[in-house]
Amino acid sequence: MSVKHPIIAVTGSTGAGLSTVRHVLKEVCHRLDIQPALVHGDSFRRYTERQFSALIEEARASHRRISWFGPECNHFHELESLFRTYGETGSGILRDYAHDESHSRELGVLVGEFTPWYPLPPTSDILLYEGQHGGVKADTWTRRKTVAAFPPAVDRRKNAVGIDVARHVDLLIGVVPAINLEWIQKIHRDSDKRRCSIEASVETILRRLDDYIHYIVPQFGLTDINIQRIPLVDTSNPFIAGDVPGPDESALVIHFRHRRRYNFPDLLARVPGARMTRPSTMLVPGGGLRLALSVICAPILEEMMARRDKA
Repeated sequence: MSVKHPIIAVTGSTGAGLSTVRHVLKEVCHRLDIQPALVHGDSFRRYTERQFSALIEEARASHRRISWFGPECNHFHELESLFRTYGETGSGILRDYAHDESHSRELGVLVGEFTPWYPLPPTSDILLYEGQHGGVKADTWTRRKTVAAFPPAVDRRKNAVGIDVARHVDLLIGVVPAINLEWIQKIHRDSDKRRCSIEASVETILRRLDDYIHYIVPQFGLTDINIQRIPLVDTSNPFIAGDVPGPDESALVIHFRHRRRYNFPDLLARVPGARMTRPSTMLVPGGGLRLALSVICAPILEEMMARRDKA
């Protein structure tokens, strides 16, 4: 953690709603005249999309399961190094990943590929990370044997590497839908964008489940704030759900790790329909996410900047 160069990380599974939280935090930063350095977790993937597709076929042939969630396919060490260096100096080394055609033209690389690594200019007030591993903490290793087409792997038996990204983060926010809702969102997102069939989407869910349990879920025990979206309609069988429950068909369970840090009477007065279900847990209507986040996070960012100015 750092007083002079604070780090905010929004972490959770793909499609959980991370980008919505990032946009709200960017709006709060703009309103408070705070300059954030934006970092996307996809930039710390180990492989290009083409390499990953080949790796999936290789793993399928040997009956192994790998995913973007696990250490085999990510640069966890480099991510922790960025956080540590930013906290110390306000800079660090990162790269960018081209998500789509528009981003590809902007970055000058093919879709699914990376720019070269480059130094982050030391002109930002905070680092704002959005991705799957903003709070990852584990003894990690890559499980596959070295193949010429891919970077060398680490021998699990000899070289387990201790990774603790969470210890560098000043505000860690977890975004996690109820698991059935998360699967419904995954299936419909893939179908809507015609990425793959429903059967292939379900296969992906199963393939990455082990990594989800070991590298995504544990982060939610380290977060300062957890935002869990729960459906208010029947999602008992996520594989036959006709649509994704909308905001009015869901609610937000917001848990605060350090409840003494927050003025709950003020939050309840400013967020319509909000109520406390436990001393550290707030229930908010599904459509109130943006307002609730803004009301909760603005005082935290103001406090961060005040401490930084004082230091």
